Parts: sequence; structure tokens; C-alpha cells
Amino acid sequence: MKMDMKSIMKQAQSLQAEMAKKQEELAKKTFDASAGGGMVSATVNGKHELLKLSIDPSVAGTGDVEMLQDLVVAAVNEAFKRAGEAMQSELAGMMGGLGGLGGMFG
Repeated sequence: MKMDMKSIMKQAQSLQAEMAKKQEELAKKTFDASAGGGMVSATVNGKHELLKLSIDPSVAGTGDVEMLQDLVVAAVNEAFKRAGEAMQSELAGMMGGLGGLGGMFG
């Protein structure tokens, strides 16, 4: 199927607007994760900003700073991973709807 340049540009602009809207929506969502059986939990948003970090007082009082640091890193990284997976999932869904443009890339 042959498409004219005007049609391709229109479809590309539509896709760009839809992507911007999805990114805006995801930026407002929050993603939670925890580590150490819930001793440390983190909440991030879709803009990959750390919004909240909770540390169970029992782990804070152990004096094992290295373990606490590891738990914080694990919880935050898992929350960021979930945010990234949500973005990837949304974009993959959009790419499936490319219609005639899809054939241009593969």
C-alpha cells in the first residue's frame, strides 16, 4: 500500500501528540516497591522522581548501615523499573497502532 507524504506526516504528528499525552499521564502515576520483606519501601512517579521513602525503625536501629543502604537502593531501583516498564508497555501499545507507518520501519 502506497501512502503519500502528507498522509505520513499527518499520522506522525498524531502519533507524536499521543505519545506526549501518554508521557504526561504516566508522569502523574506512582509506582511502589519494597525490599527486605517490606522493611524499606519506595514510591516514584513516572518522571522517575523519588516521592517517598519509608524505612522500618527496626532495620534503622540495627546499626548495619551497609544493609540499610542496599535495601534502599533495591527498593528505589525496583520502583524505577516498574515505572520504566509501564512506559515501555504504553509505547509498545502505541506502536502497534501505527497502521501504514509501521511498514516504514521494518
